[in-house]
Amino acid sequence: MAVGADLEPATLLAAYSRGLFPMPLKPEGRIGWWSPPERGVLEPDGLIVHRSLRRACRRFDVRVDTAFAEVVDGCADPSRPHGWIDDQMRTAYVRLHHAGLAHSVETWRDGELVGGLYGVAVGGLFAGESMFYRTRDASKVALVALAAGLQDGFSRLIDVQWATPHLLSLGVSAIPRPQYLRRLPALLASPLPAMFRSGG
Repeated sequence: MAVGADLEPATLLAAYSRGLFPMPLKPEGRIGWWSPPERGVLEPDGLIVHRSLRRACRRFDVRVDTAFAEVVDGCADPSRPHGWIDDQMRTAYVRLHHAGLAHSVETWRDGELVGGLYGVAVGGLFAGESMFYRTRDASKVALVALAAGLQDGFSRLIDVQWATPHLLSLGVSAIPRPQYLRRLPALLASPLPAMFRSGG
């Protein structure tokens, strides 16, 4: 939709509130602002949790906002294919976390961070940015915890940007951009979920 601008907290907040999200353009590193024609979204009560995943949930401890920068670093691992989280993106989202707008849901085992996800929470919208795992099912368990924490009676939506085949298998659907934009005002007017107000 656009190229340029900066990654200051106010810029990012304005972008998410208008249905845009940033991704750096390779190789020059300029910021592109995206609003896909078909937006991948997950209703918090629509997550598909198979029996094996329910069992996996018992094997991890879940925490919120205790290791945000480490989760971003896990997602930015250069050995991962199609990596897009560069230094400027990391710096921007850590700054956004300190401003109380970006949050992490983390999975731990035996005191070690083994997976998680991070994103931006504005009212009832959680704009998921990325997730990672070092142990099987660790990132999925974080998603289960996120979805459960957002089922609180208010207008909530998890934005996953793109409806990939893997995400579709978890209950994500693709909706047209106009439909997504029509939902934003009610989402933005909702209170911040308690899981992010309390820090887990």
